[in-house]
Amino acid sequence: MRPRTALAFDYGARRIGIASGDTLTASVAPRATVRVLESGPDWAAIAREIRELRPDVLVVGAPYNADGSPSALTAAARAFAAELERRFGLPVHQVDERWSSLEASARLKERRASGARRRRVSREDIDSAAAAVILERWLAGEGSDGGAGGSERT
Repeated sequence: MRPRTALAFDYGARRIGIASGDTLTASVAPRATVRVLESGPDWAAIAREIRELRPDVLVVGAPYNADGSPSALTAAARAFAAELERRFGLPVHQVDERWSSLEASARLKERRASGARRRRVSREDIDSAAAAVILERWLAGEGSDGGAGGSERT
């Protein structure tokens, strides 16, 4: 299997966090956040990210409640994933994102407490770091070896 570049999205009602990574090194990096406008996601900003990175696959976090039931954002995240696939013609996978924002926030706060991070942690930082957590989960499962790994194809 050839190495693939992936772009992950942490969908939210106000912002969408983005992270990039690849299947060769399984490394991920938070990127920008894009705003969700009254009319919907800032598709122009998303298109710029996709043009710049030229990913092979897109990954969207699927928000569920702690008990595994759909959350208030599940349908919107699924619609976002379907629109990504329609607009950009790339395969889109969804990964369970439960607690990804909490995990991202804890990681960032830990880095700040250790001195590895100097500036305060913003909501935008957390959103992009959550996208990185989502991408790590995908890479640990499907992305790294083509297995099922807890993701579903839209």
